[in-house]
Amino acid sequence: MNLEKLNAQCGIEELQFVEGPGGLIMAEIDNNLAKARISTYSGQVISFQPHGVEDLLFVSELAYYQPGKAIKGGMPVCWPWFGPDPEGKGRPGHGLVRAAQWEVLLTQQMDNGATRVRLGITENDETLAAWPHNFALALEVTVGRQLDVSLITINTEENDLILTQALHTYFRVGDIGRVAVEGLDGCTYIDKMDDAKEKQQQGDVTISEQTDRIYIGVCGDLVISDPSLSRRIRIRSEGSNSAVVWNPWVEQSAEMGDFGDEEYKQMICVETTNTGPDQVTVPGSGEYRLSLSYSLERD
Repeated sequence: MNLEKLNAQCGIEELQFVEGPGGLIMAEIDNNLAKARISTYSGQVISFQPHGVEDLLFVSELAYYQPGKAIKGGMPVCWPWFGPDPEGKGRPGHGLVRAAQWEVLLTQQMDNGATRVRLGITENDETLAAWPHNFALALEVTVGRQLDVSLITINTEENDLILTQALHTYFRVGDIGRVAVEGLDGCTYIDKMDDAKEKQQQGDVTISEQTDRIYIGVCGDLVISDPSLSRRIRIRSEGSNSAVVWNPWVEQSAEMGDFGDEEYKQMICVETTNTGPDQVTVPGSGEYRLSLSYSLERD
């Protein structure tokens, strides 16, 4: 990807393309409302920082920035499956696009002061070898007072596409021991740390050990209450009836080469998903939109 050509074609005053770590091309947004960084490799929001506050997103200091590797942090895109290969064929966990180069389709400065960028990826020889379907996938990111993201699946075939997916967001927190996730009280969840047993959430979600849960039947907003940073992050979603809450805690952190041993204390994943029983069927020549917005509320 030619950086000079990309800026000539798609750069605007509030958005410039720069060479990031590992030579990966990043869209750097700096408008009157917020700053953000988006990797064109992996189609991944890396940073979102409204002016005057700390970044809402977490990225590991040990994250890999190299082709063929996922970037540990920000908002990875999991598609067309979430989690391990559902057919057990040895294909990558979390799908085919989180370690692939995306194309810049659009950049735009909005009348309300926000900045929009749209990235896309379609089938190629590599995806067809692993998953024999034609598709067009787009990620639309709008950076303003809040962060709005839509993952849009366009089925370019006549037959239905059945998939699971996630916007696998890593949030930065001050102290994981004081964090609470509100909005899941009473929901059933699949506890992946306890043989996938179904359990019922009672009260807010708090973290005191390795946690990996799929919440089903999710409706309404979720809120990450983070008193250490004196803030609340509101998560609003459409096209999703499930959510994942994950923190690797001590042992799993030590096992990951791209994650610091102590970094679990400053992050939590609250993921907007279609997973578990919440699968998506995209009809032939149809499309499906998974959308979210993150807004900051000060305590």
